[in-house]
Amino acid sequence: MKDGKYKGAHWETRREILNKLKMRGALPSSVMAEELGISSMAVRQHLRELGEAGDVTSEDVSRGKGRPTKFWELTANANRHFSDRHRDLILDLLSGLSETVGSEGMDALLKRRGTAQVEVYSKKVDRSASLFRQAKALAKLRSEEGYMADVEKDEAGVCYLVENHCPICAAAENCAGFCTGELSVFQQTFGDAVSVERTEHLMTDSRRCVYRIAPK
Repeated sequence: MKDGKYKGAHWETRREILNKLKMRGALPSSVMAEELGISSMAVRQHLRELGEAGDVTSEDVSRGKGRPTKFWELTANANRHFSDRHRDLILDLLSGLSETVGSEGMDALLKRRGTAQVEVYSKKVDRSASLFRQAKALAKLRSEEGYMADVEKDEAGVCYLVENHCPICAAAENCAGFCTGELSVFQQTFGDAVSVERTEHLMTDSRRCVYRIAPK
């Protein structure tokens, strides 16, 4: 590994391991081995090397009788393997914009961005389709933007848009309007017959952002 990036023949497997942990949170090596179609020993070797690089950490979890199971999860250091949309450049631009246009100008810019997003999303999210299909369509668009999004549905038919990565995290950390605006964008995309609320938020120490989408 050089320059903080993995290289070589094993990188593809390690990338899959990182993606699984990013998408699903803590997992035991046995689950990853089964899904990847390789031995548990091979997965553990990859995890050890990822751990030595500071990308993963583990914790022994007891679930009833028997020996504890080791669960692996990503560290903050692993974020370097996922797109951050050029963090330093974004921060410099945001700082310059804020100083140039002031708070009212920033609000206007974010509103304009939100309007453009709603226009794009509304063309791809068919409100005549089931709510689940609408949510899946939005998740596809968000994944294309780097959010690693998926949709879950409970027995009551309520959908949950899960975003496992934030490619604009640096901007969101320095300008809360990005997060506020995205919630509004989702609400406008689904329309007044649907309620959208954020139930988990990466900016408040959650592993991901989750939006509950349900008929009113």
